[in-house]
This record gives sequence, structure tokens and C-alpha cells, in this order.
Amino acid sequence: MRLTNYSDYALRTLMYLAVMPDRHTLGTITDIANSYQISRSHLTKVIHQLAQIGYIESIRGKNGGIRLAKRAEDIVLGDVLRQTEPDFYLVPCFAHAALDIKQSNTELNTVEAMTDSASRCVITPVCKLKNVFAEATQAFLQIMDNYTLADIVDNDDELWQVLKIHNG
Repeated sequence: MRLTNYSDYALRTLMYLAVMPDRHTLGTITDIANSYQISRSHLTKVIHQLAQIGYIESIRGKNGGIRLAKRAEDIVLGDVLRQTEPDFYLVPCFAHAALDIKQSNTELNTVEAMTDSASRCVITPVCKLKNVFAEATQAFLQIMDNYTLADIVDNDDELWQVLKIHNG
């Protein structure tokens, strides 16, 4: 399984904000981008969505910035991934399998039709591999549901030191 940079940046942003020593201090897009050495413009889109979803609070103005809008204990990693990943299709024909797979209050994104490359696979109608991929994806998400942001930043002092060093 591979996550998009978008989800990776979302998780890293949340981690950055969670480990800031002073919870009242606002973080900035520039500081986060510099700390992780990632694209500021791409990060801006991610942060905009995180604010829309309600994970972070964005304060405008000269002294503006961002901070967590929820406690780290209340941010479930599986939920973040479901809201930031466009889909969980491991192979093109998986989009078709996702139409039928629903487990434990988790519904995968669906598509109107299979992609061209999936329709070219001659075994798609009888292939059982897509069901294995679907089950594996569900297992991945269920495990991610067991962890919160607080669980992955319990070494906050160490994380902050590394982030500060890379922020210059």
C-alpha cells in the first residue's frame, strides 16, 4: 500500500502542530514546509483542507497562523487518511471491487465505471485477487483506526528538536 504525498503531508502537519512546545503559539506554513523540506504550495492546499475538515484552526492576519483545532487524542489516523486519500485502489480493477466491499462502518470510495486499463484485464469478472486487496485495505484502515495523533507524537520533545534543526 502506498499513500499519496497529500496524506503524508496532512499527517506530518498534524504531527508538527501537536509537538509545538507552546500550544498557544501558532505554526506557519513556511515553518512546517521548511522543517520537513517539502513544497510550500502543495502544503498550502493540504492545510486548507485540514482546516475545512476541522482538524486545524487557521487564524488570518499579520500575526496569524495555524494550530490544532482538536486535541491530539481526538484525531484518529484512519479518519485522517479516509478524508485525505482520493481512494484506496491498489490496482485499477480494485475500483470495481470497492463497489461491493463494506465492513464495520467503513465505506471505500466508489467510482462510476472501471478504468480503461481495468476493463482490458480479461480475468476481472472472475478474479479473486481484487477481493484479497479489498480485505487487506480494510485491515490497514482498521489498524489505523486504533491510533490517534497523540499515539504517534508521545516523543514530542525529540520530534520538536529534529523539526527545529531542519527549520534552520
